[in-house]
Amino acid sequence: MNQHSSLIRDARLPQDEPAILGFINGLQDYEAVFEPDRRRDPDFAVEHWRELQHRCAERHGIMLIAEDGGKAVGWAFAHDQNAELFVVAPERHHGFLAELYVAPEARGKGLGRALIEGCEAWARTRGHKLLLVGVLARNGRAIRSYEGAGYTAYGITMRRYL
Repeated sequence: MNQHSSLIRDARLPQDEPAILGFINGLQDYEAVFEPDRRRDPDFAVEHWRELQHRCAERHGIMLIAEDGGKAVGWAFAHDQNAELFVVAPERHHGFLAELYVAPEARGKGLGRALIEGCEAWARTRGHKLLLVGVLARNGRAIRSYEGAGYTAYGITMRRYL
């Protein structure tokens, strides 16, 4: 990543809201290729954005923006989360990387990795010992990216449509 033209910064609201809405729609479009349950209706991005803002406030979250050449080209959102009681106490309260998206034209420049690292740094400042992320099973690109950043599979959810 060229440090002179690319950077990771905290989201600035309301200025970054149009870009974030575009990232939300972009992720839905990307995932819809291999996951047919993705919403594509015109109201989705605004509804989801509203919910994410509430979750960010309630769960001490962070929203990061990736810039390239002064333009917002990606984002990440992470927040505090609690695991089930069967998880040992030091790992029960952890960080959760809930959203990460980099626009197609900005991929391959290390911005996704930099966003992940920004969320990890936030998690450390919150006293978390781990950061979890949910990835769709058919999203091979995201799985490879997270594996490349040192993440390993923890669990898997399976489904069958009836």
